[in-house]
Amino acid sequence: MKTRSDIQTSKFQFQYILTWLRKSSFVKNVFVVMSGTAVAQVLGFALTPIISRLYSPSDFGVFGSFYAISAVIAAGTTLQYTQAIMLPKEKKDAINLFILSCLCTVAVGFLCFIFCLLASTFVNGLMKTEGVWALSLLVAATVVGGLNQSCQAWCVRAKAFKHTAASQVIRSLSKNGARIGFGYLKIGAAGLIVSNVLGNILASLNLIRVLLPDLLAFRRYIRWDRIKQLAKDYRDFPMYSASQNVINSLSSGFAVLLLTHFYGIAIAGAYAFGMSILWTPMSLLIGALRQVLFQKAAETQHHGGSLTPLYMKVTAGLFALAFFPSVVLFIWAPEIFTWIFGSQWYTAGEFAKFLILWMMFTFCNLPAVLFAQIIRIQRSVFFYDLVLLAVRVVTLVIGGLYLNALQTICLFSLVGAAMNAILIFLVGHAVMKKEGQANLLKLA
Repeated sequence: MKTRSDIQTSKFQFQYILTWLRKSSFVKNVFVVMSGTAVAQVLGFALTPIISRLYSPSDFGVFGSFYAISAVIAAGTTLQYTQAIMLPKEKKDAINLFILSCLCTVAVGFLCFIFCLLASTFVNGLMKTEGVWALSLLVAATVVGGLNQSCQAWCVRAKAFKHTAASQVIRSLSKNGARIGFGYLKIGAAGLIVSNVLGNILASLNLIRVLLPDLLAFRRYIRWDRIKQLAKDYRDFPMYSASQNVINSLSSGFAVLLLTHFYGIAIAGAYAFGMSILWTPMSLLIGALRQVLFQKAAETQHHGGSLTPLYMKVTAGLFALAFFPSVVLFIWAPEIFTWIFGSQWYTAGEFAKFLILWMMFTFCNLPAVLFAQIIRIQRSVFFYDLVLLAVRVVTLVIGGLYLNALQTICLFSLVGAAMNAILIFLVGHAVMKKEGQANLLKLA
């Protein structure tokens, strides 16, 4: 039985926690970004039951194939120099890295254009599309997506979290509004693709408002020799982080492409739709936390603080947050999908029931992904991702040859969950080991 003293102590501790939460700039920034993301996701989710009735699983299958290819290119568009923008102490170095990321985007966009000209039949075959329109949109999506990444990275460094939150709302409104309009016009998969590109364009225009004053103020520091030196200093980002992102996108994109190959475009569309619905509420927090956590961790490292407590707290908090929704979806996902989105999406609900396990661990590995970049162990994570790609492809091929679609999705999800758990452990161990070595050096 608790004594009066124990109750008073508990009350004091609770009040202390509330006071800390109110005063914590980290928590405030998370909520600022999350509020914008929340509005964006709520708007998107509220409109999804309309959108799901305007497009067929086959439309989402084509969109999923296009997005799989686009995501692989987008993963390496800036060569991940956008992530390096956060790291220099001097703002003049950061602005040179921003210019470098934009130059990389233009270069990759040009290479994409040349490849589409030379291998148009092959690219259209992968995306399950026909004609020039899809190839043109692929190039546009590459350039627009890369510039959006660069602008967003600068806004995160500048702590302009209100603008990044507003850009999320703008992207959601424009993308989903356009999807509904194109859906009523019966444009099909092309409407889904154009809507995504349009959403990124309008979101980027909002971010440019933050960028322009800094770009004008620091333009005299932009020098070609400095850009080349910084490209060399941060070469581990294109060598490992960009390669890692491309491999991750490949391993995710292969799911849609191989499901299409083994089971048809409708099954791939159900998978793509199910993944989209699962990711929508997850990205409500993860998108906000990615920006704020990266800025907070980089700042902590600059000031010589310990990263281990932050890594442990955020990872454990994400697991606690994800557990209950995951259980609910595992039990009732098919019924929920049918009720909200229509009977044609029952199969997507069945897939989501098993995919939620993988998605839960993906949700919780955010600190691992970010901290691996901060402590510069991209090389180790790169080799991990090579193994992940191989395991995922083998899983899908074995499933396609010997199992039905649902069994393949279940196996694929289990493998993804296990591999993400391994990544969380490996990065956590590396963070503690690195800080332990740093402490020994200080004592010596």
